[in-house]
Amino acid sequence: MSPFELVFAAFGLLLGLAISEVLGGFSRALKLKRGTRPVRIGWLTPLLGLLVMLDLTNFWLLAWDARDLIGADYLTLVAVLAIVGVYYLAATLIFPDTPEEWPDFDDWYDRQNRLVVGGLLAANVMSWIGLALLPEAPPALDATPAAVPVDPLLDLVYNVSGFSILALFVALLLVQRRRPNAVMLAALCVLLVVSAVVEGKV
Repeated sequence: MSPFELVFAAFGLLLGLAISEVLGGFSRALKLKRGTRPVRIGWLTPLLGLLVMLDLTNFWLLAWDARDLIGADYLTLVAVLAIVGVYYLAATLIFPDTPEEWPDFDDWYDRQNRLVVGGLLAANVMSWIGLALLPEAPPALDATPAAVPVDPLLDLVYNVSGFSILALFVALLLVQRRRPNAVMLAALCVLLVVSAVVEGKV
C-alpha cells in the first residue's frame, strides 16, 4: 500500500460523507418542496451546495496530482484530517437539519454562509500551503530532456482563475446582499470547473 493509499483510505470515507451530506440536503429540500408544506429554496443554498461539491472534487484532483509526493507520517495525517474535517463541517451547514422549520432557505443561507465560505477558504488555503511544502518530485528516469512547453494562454487562465477564486471567497465573506452573493457563487462554480480543466493541461 502506497502512502497516498494509506492517507486516503483513512479520510476518503469522510470526504464521501461530506458529499453525501450535501446530496442529502438537496434531497430533503426537494421532498419538502413537493410536500404539503412547500418551502422556498431559492438559488443561494443550492449554489452553495454545488460550490462545496465542486471544491471537494478539486481537492481530490489536487491530492491525486500530488499522490507520489504525499507521505504517510503523523503530520501529513493531521493536516489531511484538518482539511477534510473542515470540508465535512462546511458540508453539514449548507442545508438545515429540519428544513420544514425554514420556509425560506435564503434565511438559512444568511445565517450560515460565512461559516461555510470561511471553511472553504480555510480548507483551500491549507491545501495550497500543504502543496507548497511537499518535496519536489525527482526527475523520472525515462524523462526526455526536451520538456513540453506550457501554453502561455492556458497558464494565464489558470493563474487568473486561481486569484479570482481567492478574491471571490473573500468577497463572499464581506458582501451581505443576496443578489451579489448569488452572482459570486455562480462565478465561483464556473471558475472552479475552468481551473480544474485547465490544470490538467498546464
